[in-house]
Amino acid sequence: MGWLDRLTGRDKSAHKAKDRLRLVLIHDRTDLAPGQLDALKDELIAVISRYIEIEPQAVEIQLSQDGREQYLVANIPLRPTRRARK
Repeated sequence: MGWLDRLTGRDKSAHKAKDRLRLVLIHDRTDLAPGQLDALKDELIAVISRYIEIEPQAVEIQLSQDGREQYLVANIPLRPTRRARK
């Protein structure tokens, strides 16, 4: 029956629901209000943009957990830069 679930997409929705629940639990453990993660993302974009060119629309900030350790994971795509020829 597993192949049928993968074929119909049920397996994917269960995985997404599990990820959402994990994120909710991490938020509860870090005492972050729902808007605080968005505010943190905006501030990170502003600070990093001062030093390097990034793609602000594509920035992803996530909280993850590995055992008892919690991590803030930032995926920040850089814009291609053109180097001056010498």
